[in-house]
This record gives sequence, C-alpha cells and structure tokens, in this order.
Amino acid sequence: MKNRTWAVIAASSLFALTACGSSAGAGEYDWSAAPDTAKIAAQGKELPTYGLAPDWANYGEVVKTFCAKHQGTCAHKDTDMSSSEEIVKFDAEKDNPIGTASDIGLMWGPVAEAKGVVPAYLPPSAGKLKDWQKGKGGWVATFVGAPAFVVNTDKVTNPPKSWQDLLKPEYKGQIAIKNPASSGTGQAMVVAAAVAGGGSVDDLTPAYAYFKKLKDAGNLSDVKMSEETLEKGEAPIQINYDFNGLAQKSALKAKNVNVDVIIPSDGSVWSPSGMMINKYNTAKGDFLKGLLDYVLSDEAQTLFAKFGARPIRALNGDLQLPAEAKANWLPEESYAPVKEIEITKVNPEQIVADWEAKVLA
Repeated sequence: MKNRTWAVIAASSLFALTACGSSAGAGEYDWSAAPDTAKIAAQGKELPTYGLAPDWANYGEVVKTFCAKHQGTCAHKDTDMSSSEEIVKFDAEKDNPIGTASDIGLMWGPVAEAKGVVPAYLPPSAGKLKDWQKGKGGWVATFVGAPAFVVNTDKVTNPPKSWQDLLKPEYKGQIAIKNPASSGTGQAMVVAAAVAGGGSVDDLTPAYAYFKKLKDAGNLSDVKMSEETLEKGEAPIQINYDFNGLAQKSALKAKNVNVDVIIPSDGSVWSPSGMMINKYNTAKGDFLKGLLDYVLSDEAQTLFAKFGARPIRALNGDLQLPAEAKANWLPEESYAPVKEIEITKVNPEQIVADWEAKVLA
C-alpha cells in the first residue's frame, strides 16, 4: 500500500498535467504503424515496468511467454506503483523514459489518455473488446476481478457473508482495505460497495456513507492489508479481489492456515484491470505494440485464467476456456451477485478526494 503523502502528491500532480500531454521524448517514431516484429527481442532484453509485478495475475509468465515467442529473454524488473503514480511517472520521465508498461485499474485508462502519456495505438486484438474496455490508443482491458471478502477462518469462525454483515460488532478492528486514496484496488472496492448499496458508476454516495459507518463503528482497521497480516490474524478480514484472495488461500494452505474467499451476497462488480504502454518510450515501441496485442491473445488470456483472474474476453463471451484453466476459480454460482458495469465512467481522481473528505475527515 502506498503511503498517503505520496498518494496526495501523485493525485495533485495528475491534476497539473496538461490534457494533451507533451510530445517530448516521442521523437519521430510512428505509433500508428504495425510493430516491426524483428525488433521485439532486442527491445525487450531490459524490461522495467511500473505496477506490473510478475506475481500479479500471472504477468510474470505472460511476459516470459511473449518474449520466448519472439526468441527473446526479457529481464523483467518491476517497481510497485499505483495507477496514479504510474501516470505521473510516465510524464515525469518523458525526456528520459525508463518505464515501459503498467497494469492499471481500468478507470484510470481515460485519465492516462487525457494526460497524454499513452500513444495513439490500438492493437488488432482490441477489436474483440467493447468500446468502454479500450481507449483511442495506448490501453486495453486485460482481465477482471470481483471484490470479495478474504477471511482467515482460523481467527474468524463466523465469516461475514455480506457488506451488511461487516458492520456487526463481532468484527470490530478486524477489517482491512487498501487505501482508496492511493490504491486502484481500494478504489474498486469503493465502487463495489456503492453498487451493492444501491448506487451506480454515476453515484458512489452509498459507498462513502457505508465506509464512514464502518470506520465509526471501529470495524475498519488501520493495519496494512497484506498476506502477512491475513496469516497472522492482525487483519483477518480483508476486502480484496477474488483472484488475490484465491492466491493467498493457496499459499497459506501450505502453512496450515485456512482462508475462505467470499463474494458478498448483497452484491459485487466485475472490476477490470488493463495494460497501458508508455508513449515516450519509443526505443521499445515495437515491443510494446506487440505486448499490448499479445495480452488479448487466447494464450495470454488463458494464463491470466490459470492464476484465478477472469480474462476480459471470457467475460465478454468471446473466449472458451478449458476446464483446467478455471481450476483456481470459485464455483460459478458464487458469482451470481456480481454485476458488469462500465467502470470507465467512474472518475478515480474524484474517489481520492471524496474518500479523504467523506470517510477520513
């Protein structure tokens, strides 16, 4: 979780960026052209990414497989960042670009595009997506997760089944969430709570009222949300993506710690993640074009599924997955309360401001 001071700086910096962005660092590179695949291996030898960790939804295997397809070996090194930090970083280093690609909460896609840090390039595979799942260029949806409750059942013998259950006194001081003022994951949890409470992508008011009530009741903990605090029982109830919870459940089972992943019965949403590429890193432009296309291929989408995430094309009904690719998913009936929403209608910068003003104040 990013510290709150940096989150405020990042958000403020975003507001300061110009809507059109700068062309500095972009050189004469033609982003509209198809990638020169002969250059992909050489361009990918060193691959610094932001917020695209190898253990996030199987991105390590996705990148490795893509590089191998082009007879290359990529030295993938990631720096953990939130979506807002990634956008600020792309802009800050535009005259000497380092970062290549990032995973973003999809609601940040339009922000990145408005700030001018992504190129006017859409891969051919983007034609498989709905209009709201892609930009005019530079970013596409990749997979979705459903906000869920991840519960250490050795510590919580009566796990919550709904958002309303979380308000019960028995869960005092036990609930952790990524800070929505700095985390795209936390922002997605806000959207899910809003929809479950009768709100929508146009009205998140129910979420702020809900989390304010949860905080005032003392149920919302200040403990950092992590696998470690889940294991130790310091934060035995965590509001997280289902696929993250499923990965933690598997890891902690090996330590004889029992974890349950619960989709709230009163509602959740399909919250997409996406990939964006850095407009200014033209030295790796062909690699980035190819990678942006590859993440929507049958092969890459199946790799996301094997981790426990639901590929965006599977959600759209465009991809049939083999049973073994869905082995790490919850039973399909668990997802009955989950709704599909156009999350790119949500302004994440407004969530940052409203969380500070309406929940933490």
